[in-house]
Amino acid sequence: MNTPANRESSSLKIYFRLLNYVKPYVGIFLLSIVGFVIFASTQPMLAGILKYFVDGLSNPEAALFPNVPYLRDLQLLQAVPMLIVLIAAWQGLGSYLGNYFLAKVSLGLVHDLRLELFNKLLVLPNRYFDTHNSGHLISRITFNVTMVTGAATDAIKVVIREGLTVVFLFGYLIWMNWKLTLVMLAILPLIAMMVGKSSKKFRKQSKKIQVAMGDVTHVASETIQGYRVVRSFGGERYEQERFANASQSNTDKQLRMTKTGAIYTPMLQLVIYTAMAALMFLVLFLRGDASAGDLVAYITAAGLLPKPIRQLSEVSSTIQKGVAGAESIFEQLDVEPEVDLGTVERDRVSGQLDVRNLSFTYPGTDREVLSDISFTAMPGQMIALVGRSGSGKSTLASLIPRFYHHEQGQILLDGVDTEEYRLRNLRRHIAQVTQHVTLFNDTVANNIAYGDLAGAPREQIEAAAADAYAKDFVDQLPEGFDTQVGENGVLLSGGQRQRLAIARALLKNAPLLILDEATSALDTESERHIQAALDQVMKGRTTLVIAHRLSTIEKADLILVMDQGRIVERGTHAQLLAQNGFYARLHAMGLDEPAKADIT
Repeated sequence: MNTPANRESSSLKIYFRLLNYVKPYVGIFLLSIVGFVIFASTQPMLAGILKYFVDGLSNPEAALFPNVPYLRDLQLLQAVPMLIVLIAAWQGLGSYLGNYFLAKVSLGLVHDLRLELFNKLLVLPNRYFDTHNSGHLISRITFNVTMVTGAATDAIKVVIREGLTVVFLFGYLIWMNWKLTLVMLAILPLIAMMVGKSSKKFRKQSKKIQVAMGDVTHVASETIQGYRVVRSFGGERYEQERFANASQSNTDKQLRMTKTGAIYTPMLQLVIYTAMAALMFLVLFLRGDASAGDLVAYITAAGLLPKPIRQLSEVSSTIQKGVAGAESIFEQLDVEPEVDLGTVERDRVSGQLDVRNLSFTYPGTDREVLSDISFTAMPGQMIALVGRSGSGKSTLASLIPRFYHHEQGQILLDGVDTEEYRLRNLRRHIAQVTQHVTLFNDTVANNIAYGDLAGAPREQIEAAAADAYAKDFVDQLPEGFDTQVGENGVLLSGGQRQRLAIARALLKNAPLLILDEATSALDTESERHIQAALDQVMKGRTTLVIAHRLSTIEKADLILVMDQGRIVERGTHAQLLAQNGFYARLHAMGLDEPAKADIT
């Protein structure tokens, strides 16, 4: 049961875990604390100097330190102004050390958290991306991290600086008149109660703000990425309303938090100043034989207390924002990475692929996507998968490089279960091209020679581009292979992007080639050239092809016809046509016409 005590315990755990990220900067952090100690120590000094100033009004020639050798001749007339300048310089030194070195800790913390979050994204299982939208993931790296560092550093800055200021001022007040100071202490339980109540509200509202900010990022990201669809289908008004609603929701939640703070701060000030009023009454009523300087110094020191106490109480808001942000960040960091229990590593495999009694259901669902799939592909063979949309072809292609983890059946590569390979080593043996091409905002050459291929000789890059029938159009670009392609290759046509993706796969030169609608965006002439290149590339390789064009699959050594997750027919093109079954019906419906066949 999520009781208040449990929530408070959880908040403390999250906060202490967050503070662990400060450990690498502990030296710098301690230096900043020294700075804040120096700063805080100047507050009672400023109050104390007023005592000498007021006393000096009646006798400016009086000695400041009459019992100290070498200083007994120093009169208040010279000493008070000089001490004010020295205190200001001392305070300035403390402020610089505290603020500068804490900023170094804060920025380092932002950098470390962002790196850890981003690096975690690179190893999360595919299913995580299926169930979390990109806007919220990006919002964690940008918005939430900023909130978190506020709790880890800015809040600590206030706690240390203002906390020490309160301690020094109270110490000075007790030294001056301990009886009167007890009146100030009487309001502390009331302040603590108000801080506790507001903290719960601040954390709850912070969580809502972060979710709303993720929605804003998500809508903006989707619209930017799909701007062509938005404009083609007149979606501007819809997207305007969607973004306005997300932004308004975020604004409303921000205002709600501001309202909480706007109500809470004046109430706290009223309590503090009421105590101050009572204190001033008592000072005037019970002044006894204290000098005017003593009374002014005491009232001044007491008057300096409300500001640090108020700031200490407001720090709860910053901490709760950070705890709410840290909760979402740690939630992502605690997700188990891709399962990789494999131990086998091979420099090269022949490419023999055996799929035995493979069944698969997506995590969190009940419907079996693949059921009892079995086939064997020998090196140099081309296996084609055909079937209606939703028959499981792309899912099967995704299981081979272990983008998803299967529980039933086996997938063997060169006689070794793919689960036994180290994940990175397994994927090194597989080249995959899908209909959804991903290009990066980089040069043509760097998009072909990406990842493990980076650093490949320019001759090999150009040869791969030539084999993919891409070199002709690349040579016509302003800077050839050094031309920037824009975000996701926006400056290129669909067919050109597809050819660069194929060139990337060819450069990888992997023993197992998976083509998932790889030629869907190509015109007939381009496809003919690529098909000729693929015929050469497929020699000595296992090739798994998912395609809707008859010209792509008619040369396949084996065609597997799938329907509702099962293999319903298998054979060559001629054999399947002769059977006059499922494949023949697909063929009659226009298997080789891309507009009529949706193969996903």
